[in-house]
Amino acid sequence: MIAGQAAIGLPAGAPARVGQPASSPAECASLKALQLPDIRITEAVAVPANQPAPVPPSPLAPAPTITVPYCKVNGTVGREIRFTLLLPDQWNRKFMMGGGGGFVEGIDNQSITSVNLGYATAGTDTGHQGRGVEAMWALDNIERQLNFGHVAIHRVAEASKAIIRARYTAAPSRSYFNGCSNGGRQALMEAQRYPDDFDGIVAGAPAYDFTGLAAQFIQDIQAAFPDKESLSKPLFPNDTLKSIETQIVAKCDAIDGVTDGLMEDPRSCTIDVPALTGLSDPQKKALATIYGEKKLPDGTVIYSAQPVGGEGDAALGWPLWINGVTPMLQLAYRVPSLRFGFGTQFMKFFVFNNPEWDYLKYDFANYRRDSRLAGSMLNATDTNLDAFKKRGGKLVLYHGWSDAALSALATTKYYDEVKARDASAAEFTRLFMLPGVAHCGGGAGPDRVDWYSVIDNWVDKGAAPERIVATKLAAGKVARSRPLCAYPAKAVYKGTGSIDDEASFTCSK
Repeated sequence: MIAGQAAIGLPAGAPARVGQPASSPAECASLKALQLPDIRITEAVAVPANQPAPVPPSPLAPAPTITVPYCKVNGTVGREIRFTLLLPDQWNRKFMMGGGGGFVEGIDNQSITSVNLGYATAGTDTGHQGRGVEAMWALDNIERQLNFGHVAIHRVAEASKAIIRARYTAAPSRSYFNGCSNGGRQALMEAQRYPDDFDGIVAGAPAYDFTGLAAQFIQDIQAAFPDKESLSKPLFPNDTLKSIETQIVAKCDAIDGVTDGLMEDPRSCTIDVPALTGLSDPQKKALATIYGEKKLPDGTVIYSAQPVGGEGDAALGWPLWINGVTPMLQLAYRVPSLRFGFGTQFMKFFVFNNPEWDYLKYDFANYRRDSRLAGSMLNATDTNLDAFKKRGGKLVLYHGWSDAALSALATTKYYDEVKARDASAAEFTRLFMLPGVAHCGGGAGPDRVDWYSVIDNWVDKGAAPERIVATKLAAGKVARSRPLCAYPAKAVYKGTGSIDDEASFTCSK
């Protein structure tokens, strides 16, 4: 661990440059000469305001704009853990590290826009290069698997804090982590394994049980893609998926007291798959498998069921994640569905170290043994958060109910288990469920939340979140807002006022 000004060669008592106009480009460039243990700084350059963020292009979203001037620092920790750290000219004296999605296809920072608010912010490739759905980099390489699993985030956090101290002659007053999906798994891993790294953590739609969700993915694609020679022909065409969603909404939308196209809690919706219309018997059989809990041959439940919702969302729902086939998937990742891609790649390169592994021949009889080593590096399932609680850390979890990537029921399960173990868990952790929201955003429901402020207000001001406002934009304007209530409370319509206005709802248990 690197700590203190002496560790980075700074004079004790040097004044901190906080909230002041930044130093010159030459002073930023001087960071390249910084000497830190096992850290190589390869670039330090001043970047003017209103430039695209320095992140690799994504097929899913364009790079956001960074509206403030900053000093960009690129470097490597250890043999091959690359990182990018942004140091804003006007620093708020806080650090916000961002997570990485999927298998992390490059230096990723899901919180990169926090630099616009004055945060120093960092992201990492977790020690490898590769496309987001490909994991060949992990083949027979325990070091890379460990770095991806948990080591890289911890090491880059420490390196970033050391460079921050060199840049501003002051340590961050607060350090936060914010990530979704695999970034949410990284978030929980930090709270469990490295509780001293961050004061506050936001974990969205966390892929925390990697071996469990891999079992879900494989069992689902065995049902949805039973013929390897016909992967380009989806079992459920998009219009069929839209019909399924329409039937579900028609039956269950009004259960929560308001007809608005959203289900406040899909667990209250019971669907009889055989009774759904417009489906063949093979489609009904596959659909029942996808919705159901995932079990091992001995009957042990290994992963949560899939809530209803999001079936017809062609952009971010079942066509993308579960059933396929979309042009974006073919163009960007060359897989019939993202569950197919992630599931088969995980089994090939983390579990069996065999690029020829066949998903249709696996029966899960020995899955616990087969996946034990991978789980020891990747799973963030530990509900013991005592050390994080003791150091005063705060943890916010969130998940969209219409997430077709990762079951929202897995996140409610983890939160319930944390509370079952520690009756006072609400003192340091809260969960928020987002009706109608897809994976990390998108979907029909209000999906925009200022998670930066939520965690900062809790840690820095002691304002524990009870009711958060989420919004949905259309044409750049707020078209709908809805309160998110600290789980298990739910938003209940008051009976008057616009159903698209959060003020018309109250939180109730």
